[in-house]
Amino acid sequence: MTRSNFPAVLLGGTAVGLLALGAGAASAQDTVNLTLLIDNSADTVALTEQLVADFEARNPNIDIEIETRPGGGEGDNIVKTRLATGQMTDIFLYNSGSLLQALAPSQTLVPLTDQPFLDRVLDSFESTVTSGGDVYGVPVQTAMGGGILYNRDIYEELDLEIPMTWDAFMANNATIAEAGYVPVIQTYRDTWTSQLFVLADFYNVLAEEPDFAERYTANEAKYATSDAALEGFRHLAEVHEAGYMNEDFGAATYDDGLRMLSTGEGAHYPMLTFAIAAIEATYPENLDSVGFFAQPGSDPEINGLTTWMPAALYVPKTTSHPEEAMAFLDFVASVDGCNAITEAVGATGPYLVEGCDLPSDVPAATADMLPYFEEDGRTAPALEFLSPVKGPTLEQLTVEVGSGIRSPEDAAALYDQDVERQAQQLGLEGW
Repeated sequence: MTRSNFPAVLLGGTAVGLLALGAGAASAQDTVNLTLLIDNSADTVALTEQLVADFEARNPNIDIEIETRPGGGEGDNIVKTRLATGQMTDIFLYNSGSLLQALAPSQTLVPLTDQPFLDRVLDSFESTVTSGGDVYGVPVQTAMGGGILYNRDIYEELDLEIPMTWDAFMANNATIAEAGYVPVIQTYRDTWTSQLFVLADFYNVLAEEPDFAERYTANEAKYATSDAALEGFRHLAEVHEAGYMNEDFGAATYDDGLRMLSTGEGAHYPMLTFAIAAIEATYPENLDSVGFFAQPGSDPEINGLTTWMPAALYVPKTTSHPEEAMAFLDFVASVDGCNAITEAVGATGPYLVEGCDLPSDVPAATADMLPYFEEDGRTAPALEFLSPVKGPTLEQLTVEVGSGIRSPEDAAALYDQDVERQAQQLGLEGW
């Protein structure tokens, strides 16, 4: 197994008849070389390398070369371009949920619907990788929460309590700033990280407008005309206007954010909980210094977590080695696959494969997240898992709002226009 940055052009293949292999069932023939495209985040690379190493040990006739791509909008465009031009790798990692629909899966991907290993994948995940009645992906990693990673040492030093409302969160930020720490870490060089205050607020949107997702999909609700939906954009602007962000927020990267949070330079980092794995891999000595709480809303009695399903592995129709690709997906969707992920990056939430249990010694931030899943009514799916509509320019707009370049109201209106174009491309009724 080797890993490299992807070349400008990769050899494509031709789809052939499909017969699934169980993990370890490779025949004694010449080595088959597969390619696997993933994003370049440290945690994704670490867990993929472990999965590939464990799989290759069981399948000595299959060699998998890992290639990396950027995250965010740039990486999204690469995936779409390579699929459209027939130059995709044999297997690739990509989002579950609404963004999958933009790949036209029935035209570009091999369906997994009849594969026996799907019996081990939880229905709650299958629904996020289903299109036209067929299932196309298997989960990598665990379910995630979107909210606020925080430095527990700073909270203890300043005698702060976990905020149950946005006003309490901002009051904590004021105390943190006075003590000389960065209250809110932002890392806009990696533009995708700018979206969390908007996306992680969706539990609070649903608390105020329970039918928002349905009306949004039907073109009956808009971000620009919903006070509840606008709040996420307003939070971005409020934090910037208060001067609570790190001075280098425009140049800082995701990795910078993890360092600042872990080492106590900053107190809060709005982020998905998959970052716990990256902290464990890169700053293990600081892992117990990081905790997690859901993004608070306006009512202390209504406090819950916006949840995300993990990314999935898919097989494009252009692969020349569908049987071997299916063998790898079979392994990933197994207890052995879960154990490989836990070994590489730890467990950052509930697994979505039957039989995969969390270890007893999970990181503090993971332990902080689990009560939301265990208590009725304290989780809600992110909008992208309830609606197929998500425009691609959100991360650019949230960077502008968080940088003081554009108003929340203007950004929301522009995002509504972006969403309209995407909904029309998907052929949704009412658009």
